[in-house]
Amino acid sequence: MGQTWMEAPIRLPQFACAVGPLRQRKCRRLVYTPAHGKPCIIERLRKMILRTTALAAFLVFPLTLWATDGKKLFGEKCAGCHGRDARGTGKAPGLAGSPRLSGQAVEQVRAMVRSGFPGSGMPAFDLPASVLDALANYVRSLNVGVTVGPAIGKRVTWGKPQSGDWLTYNGNLSANRYSELKQINTSNIGELRLKWMFPVPYYGLEVTPLEASGVMYVTGPNQVFAIDALTGSQIWKFSRPQTRAVDGDAALGTNRGVAIREDKVFYLTDNAHLLALNRANGELVWEKTMPEEPQHYGGTMAPLVVNDTVIAGVSGADEGIRGFIACYNAETGELLWRHWTVPRKGERGSETWRGSEPLRGGGSTWLTGSYDKTTDTLYWPTGNPFPDGDDADRGGDNLFTNCVLALDPHTGELKWHYQFTPHDVSDRDATEPMVLVDALYGGQPRKLLLHGDRNGFFYVLDRTKGALLLAKPFLKRVDWASAIGADGRPQVTDPNGCPDDGANWSSAAFSPVTRLFYFIALEECTGNPQGYPDQTGQRYVRALNIETGKIVWEVPQPGAARAKTWSGVLATAGGIIFYGKPNGGFEALDERDGKPLWRFETNVRMKASPMTFEIGGKQYVAVAAGPNILCFGF
Repeated sequence: MGQTWMEAPIRLPQFACAVGPLRQRKCRRLVYTPAHGKPCIIERLRKMILRTTALAAFLVFPLTLWATDGKKLFGEKCAGCHGRDARGTGKAPGLAGSPRLSGQAVEQVRAMVRSGFPGSGMPAFDLPASVLDALANYVRSLNVGVTVGPAIGKRVTWGKPQSGDWLTYNGNLSANRYSELKQINTSNIGELRLKWMFPVPYYGLEVTPLEASGVMYVTGPNQVFAIDALTGSQIWKFSRPQTRAVDGDAALGTNRGVAIREDKVFYLTDNAHLLALNRANGELVWEKTMPEEPQHYGGTMAPLVVNDTVIAGVSGADEGIRGFIACYNAETGELLWRHWTVPRKGERGSETWRGSEPLRGGGSTWLTGSYDKTTDTLYWPTGNPFPDGDDADRGGDNLFTNCVLALDPHTGELKWHYQFTPHDVSDRDATEPMVLVDALYGGQPRKLLLHGDRNGFFYVLDRTKGALLLAKPFLKRVDWASAIGADGRPQVTDPNGCPDDGANWSSAAFSPVTRLFYFIALEECTGNPQGYPDQTGQRYVRALNIETGKIVWEVPQPGAARAKTWSGVLATAGGIIFYGKPNGGFEALDERDGKPLWRFETNVRMKASPMTFEIGGKQYVAVAAGPNILCFGF
């Protein structure tokens, strides 16, 4: 009744805008005019706004001060060479928006400032720790979240997938790293040459590149690169600093690749955040924090795209987590389901944990799974229980650790499981490839799952229901169990016996031509332990008969077996087995008998699995070696 509302300008104090340019900004305040016509400010609302703004200013003030101090110090000590705007001069390169610095952590920038680059003209700076910290944080602030965009004249495009593309971690959803490409074959392999090399600022790459529509996608620690697959030139780069508070391989910077679908690239960060990036330019589209609560979670794996979803798992069981697999809508990032690998009290499998409730019972899911369209089933491997070497408070089989889980990809519900090493006390993760093949077995067509486990046994399962068809040692000596019984359980002789690393996460392959299963094994049950980084025994490339489990041929790898040098294999219709020699070299073997056909000296330890692709009717092979991506062709 005669009452009106209007807006009147007010000014906030200067400190309230500390997160933006330091100048006064106008806001609006609500003014209430009663019937008598005298305006009055709603004091409670006004005071609340001012109190909130002042609190925000108080919270950001230290960060602003630090950045301001760093900027001042930069102007005094660095601007003479790098420019006052940090964009570079004729004396030194730019430091703002730098492709080289965009993925660096504060500690790395600090070390760079302290040590300098004497060979390039930058001296070392012997500065107080507080000054180094301020400078490092300022330089990092110039590069946080930087995406290096497409180069002029090169655009990322995509269309219908081509037969020669390598579209997922293992090249196909079956996890059988076998390619139908055969232009490179046993008759012409000697002509293979290095075409280009792409450096990544990380020495121990474990990534498998993807390739589609002439663009290759590779990763480093919290970094994703799009590369011209024909020339090796960078198109775009996404990066963010590595996370401090992570453990295990995630802390080392390990990452094994991306997934792609239509206009998006999917990447898992070291702290288990799933990112969707714009495929055209690398810009962030959406980001989801996978864990529900803080634990020792990490991210190292390549996600898996199944239909219109993206699926990923987590690392961290060695430090204590409750493992899970999570499925997201690929377009929106909406969580569709989560499957836990360690049950809570009263849930299925909880009866296999005697003692305290396993709130952090392990069961990592850090290796990319496989998918069978014909049965519409997702197969995912799980890791060790926690604590892995102390079973005092975890009696029983400890489901669902060291398993393969057969899941409904739409709901995450468990169809069946098989546990390779019940009640593990020696870190025998089942995180080795779950290879799906359709083949004659015992004279009948079967849907098979092939698996060489870390525990030293080779398994053949009927993947439709999880029935065990074969379990035989693939090593010449296995001490921890004498056999796998008819009931599928190991006949344990010494729970702490060896091996605990007979095989590992690196890729495996099955050839429909030879009907052999190819992988890399470690004959570990020999000699005396030498301590990290050496292991006992010797590595071999081995080919197994899947009907009997017997070794058909093998190629011993020279030199001491070194920890964390698991390279994988690639089989092709050209009759070739490509693999990285763990202690250095990239080699091609004849799939029939293992005869060496070709070799390229890399002079670095190999930790990654190779892939192959075709562009314009020409076949190429690529592999990560040390800090470089190598691409070979004719």
